[in-house]
Amino acid sequence: MPELFSLKQTLQMRRSYMGKSCKLHFEVAPLKIIKASRQYMYDDSGQEFLDCINNTSHVGHCHPHVVGAGQEQMAKLTSSYGFLNEQTSQYARRLVNTLPDSLCVAFFVSSGSEANDLALRLAKAYTKQKDVICMDGAYHGNLGTLMEISPSRYIKNPNHEKKDWVHIVPTPKTFRGKFEKDSNNPGILYANEVYKILKKAKNDGRGISAFISESVISSCGMVVPPPHYFQYVYRFVREEGGVCICDEVQSGLGRIGENFWGFQYHGVVPDIVTIGKPIGNGYPLAAVVTTKEIAESLADHASTFGGNPVACAVGRAVLDVIENEKLMSSAKSVGKCLKEGFKVIQPLHPMIGDVRGLGMMVGIELVMDKESKKPAKEAAEILTYK
Repeated sequence: MPELFSLKQTLQMRRSYMGKSCKLHFEVAPLKIIKASRQYMYDDSGQEFLDCINNTSHVGHCHPHVVGAGQEQMAKLTSSYGFLNEQTSQYARRLVNTLPDSLCVAFFVSSGSEANDLALRLAKAYTKQKDVICMDGAYHGNLGTLMEISPSRYIKNPNHEKKDWVHIVPTPKTFRGKFEKDSNNPGILYANEVYKILKKAKNDGRGISAFISESVISSCGMVVPPPHYFQYVYRFVREEGGVCICDEVQSGLGRIGENFWGFQYHGVVPDIVTIGKPIGNGYPLAAVVTTKEIAESLADHASTFGGNPVACAVGRAVLDVIENEKLMSSAKSVGKCLKEGFKVIQPLHPMIGDVRGLGMMVGIELVMDKESKKPAKEAAEILTYK
Protein backbone atom coordinates (compact mmCIF):
# COMPACT_ATOMS: atom_id res chain seq x y z
CA MET A 1 0.00 0.00 0.00
CA PRO A 2 1.32 3.50 -0.82
CA GLU A 3 2.11 5.70 2.16
CA LEU A 4 -0.68 8.15 2.99
CA PHE A 5 0.09 11.72 3.99
CA SER A 6 -2.08 14.40 5.56
CA LEU A 7 -2.84 17.65 3.76
CA LYS A 8 -0.34 19.41 6.03
CA GLN A 9 2.39 16.85 5.29
CA THR A 10 1.74 16.97 1.55
CA LEU A 11 1.84 20.76 1.56
CA GLN A 12 5.10 20.75 3.52
CA MET A 13 6.72 18.34 1.04
CA ARG A 14 5.59 20.55 -1.85
CA ARG A 15 7.08 23.63 -0.24
CA SER A 16 10.32 21.77 0.50
CA TYR A 17 10.90 20.22 -2.91
CA MET A 18 9.12 22.39 -5.47
CA GLY A 19 9.77 25.91 -6.74
CA LYS A 20 7.95 28.73 -4.97
CA SER A 21 6.79 30.07 -8.30
CA CYS A 22 4.73 26.87 -8.87
CA LYS A 23 1.44 28.23 -7.57
CA LEU A 24 -1.61 26.28 -6.45
CA HIS A 25 -5.11 27.30 -7.51
CA PHE A 26 -5.97 28.09 -3.88
CA GLU A 27 -2.84 29.24 -2.07
CA VAL A 28 -4.69 30.53 1.02
CA ALA A 29 -6.66 27.33 1.63
CA PRO A 30 -5.22 24.55 -0.55
CA LEU A 31 -7.40 21.63 -1.58
CA LYS A 32 -5.85 18.17 -1.61
CA ILE A 33 -7.71 16.51 -4.46
CA ILE A 34 -7.30 12.73 -4.55
CA LYS A 35 -9.77 11.66 -7.25
CA ALA A 36 -12.28 12.99 -9.77
CA SER A 37 -15.15 11.77 -11.92
CA ARG A 38 -16.87 13.66 -14.75
CA GLN A 39 -17.63 17.17 -13.39
CA TYR A 40 -16.79 16.39 -9.75
CA MET A 41 -13.57 16.38 -7.71
CA TYR A 42 -13.04 14.86 -4.25
CA ASP A 43 -10.64 15.90 -1.51
CA ASP A 44 -8.91 13.77 1.11
CA SER A 45 -11.92 13.99 3.43
CA GLY A 46 -14.35 12.80 0.76
CA GLN A 47 -15.86 16.25 0.21
CA GLU A 48 -17.35 16.59 -3.27
CA PHE A 49 -16.68 19.73 -5.34
CA LEU A 50 -18.23 20.86 -8.62
CA ASP A 51 -15.22 21.60 -10.81
CA CYS A 52 -15.70 25.02 -12.40
CA ILE A 53 -12.02 25.80 -12.93
CA ASN A 54 -10.36 22.85 -14.67
CA ASN A 55 -9.77 23.59 -18.34
CA THR A 56 -8.06 20.33 -19.28
CA SER A 57 -10.75 17.71 -18.63
CA HIS A 58 -12.77 18.78 -21.63
CA VAL A 59 -15.22 15.86 -21.60
CA GLY A 60 -15.10 15.27 -17.85
CA HIS A 61 -12.60 13.76 -15.46
CA CYS A 62 -11.68 10.14 -16.04
CA HIS A 63 -14.28 9.63 -18.75
CA PRO A 64 -14.49 5.83 -19.15
CA HIS A 65 -14.38 5.91 -22.96
CA VAL A 66 -11.27 8.09 -22.96
CA VAL A 67 -9.58 6.13 -20.19
CA GLY A 68 -10.39 2.84 -21.92
CA ALA A 69 -8.98 4.01 -25.25
CA GLY A 70 -5.73 5.07 -23.58
CA GLN A 71 -5.41 1.84 -21.61
CA GLU A 72 -6.09 -0.32 -24.66
CA GLN A 73 -3.50 1.45 -26.79
CA MET A 74 -0.95 1.60 -23.99
CA ALA A 75 -1.16 -2.18 -23.70
CA LYS A 76 -0.44 -2.49 -27.44
CA LEU A 77 2.15 0.13 -28.30
CA THR A 78 3.74 3.22 -26.81
CA SER A 79 6.45 4.75 -28.96
CA SER A 80 8.02 7.99 -30.08
CA TYR A 81 6.71 9.86 -33.09
CA GLY A 82 8.96 8.32 -35.73
CA PHE A 83 7.17 5.03 -36.31
CA LEU A 84 4.25 4.63 -38.71
CA ASN A 85 1.03 3.75 -36.91
CA GLU A 86 -2.66 3.97 -37.68
CA GLN A 87 -3.63 5.89 -34.55
CA THR A 88 -1.62 8.97 -35.53
CA SER A 89 -2.69 8.95 -39.17
CA GLN A 90 -6.36 8.41 -38.39
CA TYR A 91 -6.39 11.08 -35.71
CA ALA A 92 -4.70 13.59 -38.02
CA ARG A 93 -7.37 12.98 -40.67
CA ARG A 94 -10.20 13.23 -38.17
CA LEU A 95 -8.91 16.41 -36.54
CA VAL A 96 -8.25 18.12 -39.87
CA ASN A 97 -11.78 17.24 -41.04
CA THR A 98 -13.25 19.42 -38.27
CA LEU A 99 -11.53 22.49 -39.75
CA PRO A 100 -11.98 24.58 -42.92
CA ASP A 101 -10.53 23.02 -46.10
CA SER A 102 -7.49 25.30 -46.23
CA LEU A 103 -6.30 24.08 -42.83
CA CYS A 104 -5.26 20.64 -43.99
CA VAL A 105 -1.87 19.72 -42.48
CA ALA A 106 -1.36 18.73 -38.84
CA PHE A 107 1.70 18.67 -36.57
CA PHE A 108 1.50 17.01 -33.15
CA VAL A 109 3.28 18.05 -29.96
CA SER A 110 2.67 17.53 -26.24
CA SER A 111 1.48 20.89 -24.92
CA GLY A 112 -0.22 24.11 -25.96
CA SER A 113 3.03 25.98 -25.29
CA GLU A 114 4.87 23.74 -27.74
CA ALA A 115 2.07 24.25 -30.26
CA ASN A 116 2.31 28.03 -30.09
CA ASP A 117 6.10 27.88 -30.29
CA LEU A 118 5.86 25.73 -33.42
CA ALA A 119 3.28 28.13 -34.89
CA LEU A 120 5.74 30.99 -34.53
CA ARG A 121 8.44 28.90 -36.20
CA LEU A 122 6.12 28.14 -39.10
CA ALA A 123 5.16 31.79 -39.47
CA LYS A 124 8.79 32.92 -39.49
CA ALA A 125 9.82 30.19 -41.93
CA TYR A 126 6.99 31.05 -44.32
CA THR A 127 7.19 34.85 -44.23
CA LYS A 128 10.98 35.11 -43.74
CA GLN A 129 10.20 37.72 -41.09
CA LYS A 130 10.58 37.66 -37.29
CA ASP A 131 8.28 40.24 -35.70
CA VAL A 132 5.05 39.25 -33.92
CA ILE A 133 1.96 41.25 -32.95
CA CYS A 134 0.18 40.24 -29.74
CA MET A 135 -2.37 41.74 -27.35
CA ASP A 136 -1.52 43.54 -24.12
CA GLY A 137 -3.56 41.00 -22.11
CA ALA A 138 -2.23 37.92 -23.86
CA TYR A 139 -0.87 34.67 -22.50
CA HIS A 140 0.34 32.08 -25.01
CA GLY A 141 2.54 29.70 -23.01
CA ASN A 142 5.47 29.25 -20.65
CA LEU A 143 8.35 28.71 -23.09
CA GLY A 144 10.91 31.49 -23.36
CA THR A 145 9.79 32.85 -26.73
CA LEU A 146 6.12 32.68 -25.73
CA MET A 147 6.65 34.56 -22.49
CA GLU A 148 7.90 37.45 -24.62
CA ILE A 149 4.48 37.62 -26.34
CA SER A 150 2.54 37.13 -23.08
CA PRO A 151 2.34 40.62 -21.56
CA SER A 152 -0.18 39.48 -18.95
CA ARG A 153 2.65 37.49 -17.34
CA TYR A 154 5.38 40.14 -17.32
CA ILE A 155 3.42 43.39 -17.07
CA LYS A 156 4.13 43.65 -13.32
CA ASN A 157 7.82 42.82 -13.67
CA PRO A 158 9.72 46.13 -13.62
CA ASN A 159 12.88 44.43 -14.86
CA HIS A 160 11.35 43.06 -18.03
CA GLU A 161 12.33 44.76 -21.27
CA LYS A 162 10.06 44.25 -24.26
CA LYS A 163 11.93 42.74 -27.17
CA ASP A 164 12.14 44.83 -30.32
CA TRP A 165 10.49 42.06 -32.39
CA VAL A 166 7.35 42.16 -30.19
CA HIS A 167 4.57 44.62 -31.02
CA ILE A 168 1.72 45.00 -28.54
CA VAL A 169 -1.82 46.14 -29.37
CA PRO A 170 -4.75 46.83 -27.01
CA THR A 171 -6.95 43.89 -26.08
CA PRO A 172 -10.31 44.60 -27.78
CA LYS A 173 -12.38 44.76 -24.62
CA THR A 174 -15.48 46.92 -24.59
CA PHE A 175 -15.81 47.04 -20.81
CA ARG A 176 -13.21 49.41 -19.36
CA GLY A 177 -11.19 49.43 -22.55
CA LYS A 178 -9.83 52.05 -24.92
CA PHE A 179 -13.03 51.78 -26.96
CA GLU A 180 -16.15 50.76 -25.07
CA LYS A 181 -19.55 49.37 -26.00
CA ASP A 182 -21.06 52.77 -26.78
CA SER A 183 -18.25 53.63 -29.23
CA ASN A 184 -19.06 53.74 -32.91
CA ASN A 185 -17.91 50.34 -34.31
CA PRO A 186 -15.44 49.40 -31.52
CA GLY A 187 -14.31 46.36 -33.52
CA ILE A 188 -13.08 48.55 -36.35
CA LEU A 189 -11.56 51.07 -33.95
CA TYR A 190 -9.55 48.34 -32.23
CA ALA A 191 -8.57 46.84 -35.60
CA ASN A 192 -7.18 50.24 -36.59
CA GLU A 193 -4.81 49.99 -33.61
CA VAL A 194 -3.31 46.91 -35.29
CA TYR A 195 -3.16 48.78 -38.60
CA LYS A 196 -1.16 51.58 -36.92
CA ILE A 197 1.32 49.07 -35.52
CA LEU A 198 1.73 47.45 -38.92
CA LYS A 199 2.46 50.79 -40.57
CA LYS A 200 4.88 51.85 -37.85
CA ALA A 201 6.77 48.56 -38.12
CA LYS A 202 7.01 49.00 -41.88
CA ASN A 203 8.26 52.57 -41.52
CA ASP A 204 10.88 51.30 -39.06
CA GLY A 205 12.06 48.75 -41.62
CA ARG A 206 10.62 45.76 -39.78
CA GLY A 207 8.51 42.95 -41.24
CA ILE A 208 5.67 41.20 -39.45
CA SER A 209 5.65 37.41 -39.45
CA ALA A 210 2.45 36.91 -37.50
CA PHE A 211 -0.46 38.26 -35.52
CA ILE A 212 -1.43 35.87 -32.71
CA SER A 213 -4.56 35.90 -30.60
CA GLU A 214 -7.11 33.71 -28.88
CA SER A 215 -10.58 33.88 -30.37
CA VAL A 216 -11.97 34.47 -26.87
CA ILE A 217 -9.24 36.09 -24.82
CA SER A 218 -9.28 33.96 -21.69
CA SER A 219 -6.16 35.36 -20.05
CA CYS A 220 -7.80 38.69 -19.20
CA GLY A 221 -11.31 37.60 -18.28
CA MET A 222 -13.06 35.91 -21.21
CA VAL A 223 -13.08 38.93 -23.50
CA VAL A 224 -15.09 38.39 -26.68
CA PRO A 225 -13.74 40.77 -29.35
CA PRO A 226 -16.46 42.98 -30.88
CA PRO A 227 -17.93 42.35 -34.34
CA HIS A 228 -15.66 42.81 -37.38
CA TYR A 229 -12.47 43.00 -35.30
CA PHE A 230 -10.82 39.84 -36.58
CA GLN A 231 -12.11 40.31 -40.11
CA TYR A 232 -10.32 43.65 -40.41
CA VAL A 233 -7.21 42.59 -38.46
CA TYR A 234 -6.68 39.47 -40.58
CA ARG A 235 -7.01 41.54 -43.74
CA PHE A 236 -4.55 44.19 -42.52
CA VAL A 237 -1.97 41.60 -41.41
CA ARG A 238 -2.15 39.63 -44.65
CA GLU A 239 -1.83 42.77 -46.76
CA GLU A 240 1.53 43.37 -45.05
CA GLY A 241 2.70 39.80 -45.71
CA GLY A 242 2.06 38.36 -42.25
CA VAL A 243 0.07 35.31 -41.26
CA CYS A 244 -2.72 35.01 -38.70
CA ILE A 245 -2.37 32.52 -35.83
CA CYS A 246 -5.43 31.60 -33.80
CA ASP A 247 -4.71 30.16 -30.35
CA GLU A 248 -7.61 27.74 -29.78
CA VAL A 249 -6.05 26.06 -26.74
CA GLN A 250 -8.87 27.30 -24.50
CA SER A 251 -11.77 27.89 -26.89
CA GLY A 252 -11.54 24.94 -29.27
CA LEU A 253 -13.53 21.72 -29.62
CA GLY A 254 -16.97 23.20 -29.04
CA ARG A 255 -16.30 24.91 -25.72
CA ILE A 256 -17.94 28.15 -26.90
CA GLY A 257 -21.12 26.25 -27.82
CA GLU A 258 -21.89 28.27 -30.93
CA ASN A 259 -19.19 26.65 -33.11
CA PHE A 260 -16.67 23.85 -32.93
CA TRP A 261 -13.83 26.37 -33.20
CA GLY A 262 -13.79 29.83 -31.67
CA PHE A 263 -12.61 31.60 -34.83
CA GLN A 264 -15.72 30.39 -36.68
CA TYR A 265 -17.85 32.59 -34.44
CA HIS A 266 -15.99 35.62 -35.82
CA GLY A 267 -16.39 34.60 -39.47
CA VAL A 268 -12.67 34.26 -40.21
CA VAL A 269 -10.25 31.48 -41.19
CA PRO A 270 -6.74 31.70 -39.69
CA ASP A 271 -3.58 30.61 -41.46
CA ILE A 272 -2.43 28.60 -38.45
CA VAL A 273 -4.47 27.11 -35.60
CA THR A 274 -2.97 25.90 -32.33
CA ILE A 275 -4.79 23.43 -30.10
CA GLY A 276 -3.85 22.15 -26.66
CA LYS A 277 -5.40 21.26 -23.30
CA PRO A 278 -8.85 19.96 -24.29
CA ILE A 279 -7.92 17.59 -27.09
CA GLY A 280 -6.25 15.11 -24.74
CA ASN A 281 -8.69 15.57 -21.82
CA GLY A 282 -5.69 15.98 -19.54
CA TYR A 283 -3.35 13.61 -21.40
CA PRO A 284 -0.36 15.48 -22.93
CA LEU A 285 -1.48 16.17 -26.49
CA ALA A 286 -1.49 19.31 -28.63
CA ALA A 287 -1.52 20.17 -32.30
CA VAL A 288 -0.82 22.79 -34.93
CA VAL A 289 -2.91 22.75 -38.10
CA THR A 290 -2.06 24.96 -41.04
CA THR A 291 -2.14 25.28 -44.80
CA LYS A 292 -0.08 23.08 -47.10
CA GLU A 293 2.02 26.04 -48.26
CA ILE A 294 2.93 27.13 -44.74
CA ALA A 295 3.57 23.54 -43.61
CA GLU A 296 6.02 22.97 -46.45
CA SER A 297 8.08 26.02 -45.50
CA LEU A 298 9.41 24.18 -42.44
CA ALA A 299 12.33 21.92 -43.36
CA ASP A 300 12.24 19.69 -40.31
CA HIS A 301 10.06 19.03 -37.27
CA ALA A 302 10.48 16.48 -34.48
CA SER A 303 8.66 15.98 -31.18
CA THR A 304 9.55 12.83 -29.27
CA PHE A 305 6.10 12.24 -27.82
CA GLY A 306 4.01 14.46 -30.09
CA GLY A 307 1.48 12.31 -31.90
CA ASN A 308 2.46 9.09 -30.16
CA PRO A 309 -0.15 6.32 -30.57
CA VAL A 310 -1.47 6.50 -27.00
CA ALA A 311 -2.01 10.26 -27.19
CA CYS A 312 -3.77 9.95 -30.54
CA ALA A 313 -6.00 7.12 -29.29
CA VAL A 314 -7.01 9.40 -26.43
CA GLY A 315 -7.56 12.29 -28.86
CA ARG A 316 -9.85 10.20 -31.05
CA ALA A 317 -11.81 9.10 -27.97
CA VAL A 318 -12.29 12.74 -26.92
CA LEU A 319 -13.78 13.53 -30.33
CA ASP A 320 -16.07 10.49 -29.95
CA VAL A 321 -17.42 11.78 -26.63
CA ILE A 322 -17.95 15.33 -27.91
CA GLU A 323 -19.99 13.96 -30.80
CA ASN A 324 -21.83 11.11 -29.08
CA GLU A 325 -22.80 13.06 -25.97
CA LYS A 326 -23.63 16.25 -27.90
CA LEU A 327 -21.34 18.29 -25.68
CA MET A 328 -21.23 21.30 -27.99
CA SER A 329 -24.99 21.71 -27.63
CA SER A 330 -24.62 21.23 -23.89
CA ALA A 331 -21.95 23.94 -23.70
CA LYS A 332 -24.28 26.33 -25.50
CA SER A 333 -27.29 25.66 -23.28
CA VAL A 334 -25.43 25.51 -19.96
CA GLY A 335 -23.40 28.59 -20.85
CA LYS A 336 -26.57 30.47 -21.77
CA CYS A 337 -28.12 29.48 -18.45
CA LEU A 338 -25.07 30.71 -16.55
CA LYS A 339 -24.88 34.04 -18.36
CA GLU A 340 -28.59 34.73 -18.12
CA GLY A 341 -28.57 33.82 -14.43
CA PHE A 342 -25.73 36.23 -13.69
CA LYS A 343 -27.36 38.96 -15.76
CA VAL A 344 -30.57 38.59 -13.71
CA ILE A 345 -28.70 39.20 -10.45
CA GLN A 346 -26.35 41.83 -11.90
CA PRO A 347 -28.66 44.80 -11.08
CA LEU A 348 -28.94 43.57 -7.50
CA HIS A 349 -25.18 43.44 -6.93
CA PRO A 350 -23.27 46.71 -7.37
CA MET A 351 -19.99 44.81 -7.66
CA ILE A 352 -21.01 42.85 -10.78
CA GLY A 353 -19.75 45.22 -13.46
CA ASP A 354 -19.92 42.97 -16.51
CA VAL A 355 -21.12 39.53 -17.54
CA ARG A 356 -19.69 38.20 -20.78
CA GLY A 357 -18.49 35.17 -22.70
CA LEU A 358 -19.51 32.40 -25.06
CA GLY A 359 -20.66 28.92 -24.10
CA MET A 360 -18.67 27.59 -21.16
CA MET A 361 -16.21 30.48 -21.36
CA VAL A 362 -17.99 32.91 -19.03
CA GLY A 363 -16.44 35.90 -17.29
CA ILE A 364 -17.87 37.94 -14.39
CA GLU A 365 -16.01 41.21 -13.80
CA LEU A 366 -16.20 42.60 -10.27
CA VAL A 367 -15.83 46.35 -9.71
CA MET A 368 -15.72 48.67 -6.72
CA ASP A 369 -18.64 50.57 -8.23
CA LYS A 370 -20.31 50.64 -11.62
CA GLU A 371 -19.53 54.29 -12.27
CA SER A 372 -15.74 54.17 -11.93
CA LYS A 373 -15.45 50.49 -13.02
CA LYS A 374 -12.42 50.24 -10.73
CA PRO A 375 -11.47 46.55 -10.43
CA ALA A 376 -12.49 44.91 -7.14
CA LYS A 377 -9.32 42.86 -6.95
CA GLU A 378 -9.49 41.89 -3.27
CA ALA A 379 -13.16 40.92 -3.48
CA ALA A 380 -12.44 38.73 -6.51
CA GLU A 381 -9.61 36.99 -4.67
CA ILE A 382 -11.79 36.39 -1.60
CA LEU A 383 -14.60 35.01 -3.75
CA THR A 384 -12.18 32.74 -5.58
CA TYR A 385 -10.74 31.32 -2.36
CA LYS A 386 -14.17 30.75 -0.84
